[in-house]
Amino acid sequence: MLYFLQQLLNGVHSAAIYALLAFGYALANGLLKRTNLAHGAIFAFCGQTMILAAVYGYQVLWLTLPATVAFGIAVAFAYAALIGRLLSRLVFAPLAGHSPNTIVAATLGVLIVLMELTRISADTRDFWLPPMLATPVAFASGNGFAATLTVIQLVNVALASAVVAGGACYLARTRFGRDWRAIADDPLAARLCGIDTAHVFNRTVLLGGLCAALAGVLAALYYGNLGFGAGLVYGLKILFVTAVGSYYVPARAALGAAAFGMAESLWAGYFPIEWRDAWMYALLAAMLVLTGDRRDQRASG
Repeated sequence: MLYFLQQLLNGVHSAAIYALLAFGYALANGLLKRTNLAHGAIFAFCGQTMILAAVYGYQVLWLTLPATVAFGIAVAFAYAALIGRLLSRLVFAPLAGHSPNTIVAATLGVLIVLMELTRISADTRDFWLPPMLATPVAFASGNGFAATLTVIQLVNVALASAVVAGGACYLARTRFGRDWRAIADDPLAARLCGIDTAHVFNRTVLLGGLCAALAGVLAALYYGNLGFGAGLVYGLKILFVTAVGSYYVPARAALGAAAFGMAESLWAGYFPIEWRDAWMYALLAAMLVLTGDRRDQRASG
């Protein structure tokens, strides 16, 4: 039971990161209604940018470790805001009315560009942050074994949960949320009712990008490094996860992603880890077929 509890605790951390990523993806996809492969790229790019900026602050600016981490986080969010603005104005807005394949191709190009930018900036080397807040906190123990989470994991879970819960409340209780739902239902009718659809769309893409950036920063602080190909891997995972949870309802997407994170952790604890991604993708595909069939029946009804 202690081992099972440990796997659940590990899953809580993964679930929080996935939920934050999925919430941001569904937030933008609710209006765009197109596959956005750049979301995972922003996640990886901002995590890697935070690490590179922190290394620069520590080695060149001679900042203390807390100061250099804060510097890296500030740089990562600044880049996230810039990328969100460029995406909404130069990619999504011009291509929103075209075939869905154009958005897929364009965001795939953005993903490749961001991956290559970080690779070139790092000179194809991996930089690592030192372990931070790695003190274990025991939740239960017995027979020489303790089920624990580290302080950094607890901080990550708290921040991600607070952002997802706060974002859901913000969408439910504010004018922006009401405008967002109106545009998600019918953008033309929302425009005829006087809603500034362009402003809401740009703001939504920015908020979605900031969610991805925060997830990337939290993952980088915990793991100490993010690989150059992490953007594609996480982008595909979030694409599948939100398809099962909900493409267009951020809170449901976050719940579905959290469940996926828990299942992924339990698989890693009890089954061969080299088969984890293959079986998890197969499970997601099966669930997508089943939930898609029910959605079609509800739509026809």
